[in-house]
Amino acid sequence: MFSVKMAACVARRLGPRLAKIASVSRTFHCSTVDQSGGAWRVKHGFPINPSHYGPLTDLPDWSFADGRPAPPMKNHLRRKEKNENLARRVAMISAEMDHGVEKWKAKQDERERKAEEKRRNRLQPKGSSQKQDPE
Repeated sequence: MFSVKMAACVARRLGPRLAKIASVSRTFHCSTVDQSGGAWRVKHGFPINPSHYGPLTDLPDWSFADGRPAPPMKNHLRRKEKNENLARRVAMISAEMDHGVEKWKAKQDERERKAEEKRRNRLQPKGSSQKQDPE
């Protein structure tokens, strides 16, 4: 049963000839391959993919002989825009969270105020058996 599902997955992705191979061979699979050394990189604080960020990705490839920096490359501009959008989104979500926490606190205060008002406005017993509530 497992090899049939695997063969169907391969057939959709790679074609009918490879599906026949997949049904015969148990070592053929269609899952993604982990990056080599990815666990080590994560353990030591590096990205899983070495091309994700770092000096080789973030710094320019070249500069002019007189020391002027090179104009930014297309992918560098794309990554910079993506990071700016991410920073804007983080700031927006953080502001929404702050607003939500303030709203929740106001709601809790209002609930406590109403409970206190109910306690103060409840009926009091008459006569000599009246107890004094500490206020």
